[in-house]
Amino acid sequence: MTTSEILEQAKAAKISINSADTETKNKALARMADYLYADRAAILDANQEDMEQAKGKISEVMLDRLMLSEDRIAGMAKGIRELIALPDPAGKVISSISRPNGMVIEKTAIPLGVIAIIYESRPNVTSDAAALCIKSGNACVLRSGKEAWKSARAVVDALQKGLVEAGLPAACVSLIEDTTRGSSVELMKAVGYVDLLIPRGGAGLIQSCVDQAKVPCIQTGTGICHVYVDRDADQEKALQIINNAKTSRPSVCNAEEVCLVQKDIAEEFLPKLKKLLVDDRKISGRIPVELRLCEKAAEYIEGTPAGEKDFDTEFLDYILAVKVVEDVKDAVSHISLHSSGHSEAIITESAEAAQYFTGRVDSAAVYVNVSTRFTDGGEFGLGCEMGISTQKLHARGPMGLEELCSYKYIIRGDGQIR
Repeated sequence: MTTSEILEQAKAAKISINSADTETKNKALARMADYLYADRAAILDANQEDMEQAKGKISEVMLDRLMLSEDRIAGMAKGIRELIALPDPAGKVISSISRPNGMVIEKTAIPLGVIAIIYESRPNVTSDAAALCIKSGNACVLRSGKEAWKSARAVVDALQKGLVEAGLPAACVSLIEDTTRGSSVELMKAVGYVDLLIPRGGAGLIQSCVDQAKVPCIQTGTGICHVYVDRDADQEKALQIINNAKTSRPSVCNAEEVCLVQKDIAEEFLPKLKKLLVDDRKISGRIPVELRLCEKAAEYIEGTPAGEKDFDTEFLDYILAVKVVEDVKDAVSHISLHSSGHSEAIITESAEAAQYFTGRVDSAAVYVNVSTRFTDGGEFGLGCEMGISTQKLHARGPMGLEELCSYKYIIRGDGQIR
């Protein structure tokens, strides 16, 4: 089926899902989760084909993003079921104003309509995005990267069974069949069919959407996430947070890419950091983290000299850029120049330093003594997420159900005229 035909079907299906009541949507989610897990063998077979074709073409950490297992599919189904318990955002009265003439004006949340998502090699995004759209009353059009297309196809097939069983059109969740760049461009220009486009991928995809999209577009920016270790940091706490932020899953956008260390503690702290991320990992047979060091950091530990672009790169790998800074003000200045606006953290026991950092760092999520890996819809209690918005209009940070709605004004009266 062509992209145009899929868009036509999605536009027709949105009438049913936009007007569906909460009971119908929750029934659909329950059945979608059931079929997702019931069809796990077919999904795993499709994923294995994707994995075989991707080996040697993408990195090991990107292969980990692509890989599915029974546990991961169970987690995807669990994420769908968790949305059932969350409030339905559609139809919610956001505010109500009574005017002197007796008019009552209600600002009421409504679904956006048809949401298109362009994403890369993460099959779990398929189910997360579909479930969020259904719960919020939107139809969705999914455009997976070619590395994950077979997995996405098997997931969508399962989800569509649940939709139909709940009495909703299968086209409420659609998968683009064309994985060439042409289909992405077509979605970017699908005025009258796509009400919101959400790109989830690298800097190239985001910039392409910014440059070419004629439909409304959310920028889910790259994650150049910083952790600043202040002079008043609990160093053991800092080490554990950095270890988690960098190594727990380096291929995701909320992983740490830059470590900033205050100069007064650098001589003591940096050798501990190297031991944890490099030496100990080598000894235990794990992939060591490559430390890319500024000139000052290189005075204290061995590593790779930082290149011109290393403090502006989302590595998505076992690589960490390290810089020694003067103080919290210098750290904030560095972040303002190099951050992508995603997530930043300060490790400190100083309330004054924490206040300065949180007040001046202009990112979607700013942490005090917490790993950046928590920037996630599930961890924020939003259910799963559609993406992490790094812009400021309409949505910012993890996009949950409420961010997939717009609003309209409903005015009630009794014959008032102006």
